[in-house]
Amino acid sequence: MSKTRLNIAMIGSGFIGKVHSNAFRQVSHFFDTPYEVRCQVICGRDRVKLEMAASRWGWSEVETDWQKIITRSDIDAVDIAVPNSLHSAIAIAAAEAGKIVLCEKPLASSLAEAETMAKAAQRTANMVWFNFRRVPAVVFAKQLIRDGRIGKMFHYRALYLNQSGNDPGKANTWRYKRSEAGMGAAGDLLSHSIDLALYLNGSITELSAMTHTFAPGRDVDDATLFMARFANGSIGAFEASRYGVGCQNRNTFELNGSKGMLSFSLDEMNQLDFFDATEPANLQGRRSIAVTGLEHPYGKNFWKPGHVLGYEHPFIATLGDFLHSIAQQEPFHANFEDALAVQRVLHAVEQSSSAGGWVSVDGNSA
Repeated sequence: MSKTRLNIAMIGSGFIGKVHSNAFRQVSHFFDTPYEVRCQVICGRDRVKLEMAASRWGWSEVETDWQKIITRSDIDAVDIAVPNSLHSAIAIAAAEAGKIVLCEKPLASSLAEAETMAKAAQRTANMVWFNFRRVPAVVFAKQLIRDGRIGKMFHYRALYLNQSGNDPGKANTWRYKRSEAGMGAAGDLLSHSIDLALYLNGSITELSAMTHTFAPGRDVDDATLFMARFANGSIGAFEASRYGVGCQNRNTFELNGSKGMLSFSLDEMNQLDFFDATEPANLQGRRSIAVTGLEHPYGKNFWKPGHVLGYEHPFIATLGDFLHSIAQQEPFHANFEDALAVQRVLHAVEQSSSAGGWVSVDGNSA
């Protein structure tokens, strides 16, 4: 049977644009998608770079003015893969034009922008590329929590480290400028950790944070740490740094509950560590589960059991689930509202680090 064509316009051609392009090209290979996804036009400032990207990834056209794309009747969906400061204007214009909107994380460079974006997107299908929600081991962790295998939650710990800030060559890129990024390590790395925490452990009610900038003259944070209290009564500790020398992309979390423990590291993304405290004492022990079987999340979408997945596969799964949700008119997560919740926590982090002490996520003193 023929499928409805879904024409995509992607704005941005950098690293994350490559990742998104791969997802658009690969999704129908692994998911029974209800749409024929067509990479119609890629947009950016550098036409030479665009031509190269279009040739490599199969985009039919190139365009240097994103506003021309928004008004085109043959474009069904707009994917935003540009610096954070540009997210708001593009997303709002696309939503007002009735387009499906996909946006890279974090949603915006400020809470005010995120609130406006979420409101504008209420009438159209939307998603945010919080791709780690689709790592099979993370989805399996969510299932174990939902099934009560961890019990009452006590602790949530998250760590996201890379060493990019220690590279002088990065000094003038957009991620290190407040005017283009909004935040530094907090927006780039910590947003992922916050989203996973909200997904796995529920809402954060209050926090106490500190930020630090190691590079002289830089106007964004190089490292951010905060303590948190969750609505379910558990407490948390978060750290994100671009000066985690020795760590290229270390994203981890650990949960401790009354019945067990879960631990995950992106370095071993196909593994989930599990400790079952309900077993007899002489049988208790931390074990590593290879989440690559047919009975595991996405086990029937990708490779045979035991054949590991890579960084690109959660993006493909995110897109596959999103397309299904559009066709079935079902809720999708993470959407703009979910990303707004992350932005509220990031805003509270800035408030706390500036003023000192505990603040509630709604902005009041705690």
